[in-house]
Amino acid sequence: MTATAVPTVLTARALLLDMDGTLVNSDAVVERCWRRWAERHGLDGDEVMKVVHGRQGYASMALLLPDRPMAQNHADNARMLAEETADMDGVVAVPGAQAFLASLAGVPHALVTSADVALSTARMAAAGLALPEVRITAESVGASKPDPEGFLKGAAELGVDPAECIVFEDSGAGITAGRAAGMQVVGVGPRADFHEPDVVVRDLTQVRVEARGDGEIRLYVG
Repeated sequence: MTATAVPTVLTARALLLDMDGTLVNSDAVVERCWRRWAERHGLDGDEVMKVVHGRQGYASMALLLPDRPMAQNHADNARMLAEETADMDGVVAVPGAQAFLASLAGVPHALVTSADVALSTARMAAAGLALPEVRITAESVGASKPDPEGFLKGAAELGVDPAECIVFEDSGAGITAGRAAGMQVVGVGPRADFHEPDVVVRDLTQVRVEARGDGEIRLYVG
């Protein structure tokens, strides 16, 4: 007889949700756009793909082309965002994302993404997902993940202490940012496992949310 896995129980007062790789699977678009970018700059596409997940584009470019002026990275990033926003082919919801977001009605939560307003709005719509009311996008911050600024701003917008927030993330940059913000981190998907979040799930079908009357949120994970 097979033993039933006991879920991990986490408690919080707010949830902060990354988008790409966490709620939305946009890997097909990200691969297409960034591999074209790598080819234009004579870089190895596989090496580029190890860097770009979770970060804003200009921050990835600064790591990959360290001698290039930052102003050029910002200009190139604007072109990249436009290219990505125009390409929704293959963008789908992560399994369980729709039900997970629906379960957050009345629960303090925010989207914290490295995408800008246009890209995040387009990708969530393409995946058939409702946008959370509170959103921290590229325009909201001065520093990209792995800097914790986005998650700290999300907590502040919700009026919740960072220590009482749980982050959902898939990338190394995002998991590092969540930890640096002093938050618990649920890793989502295969990329997350390498970066040692507090707990890892295959996708959002493995997460159940219970809102309690005292404002506490219980997450049953696994």
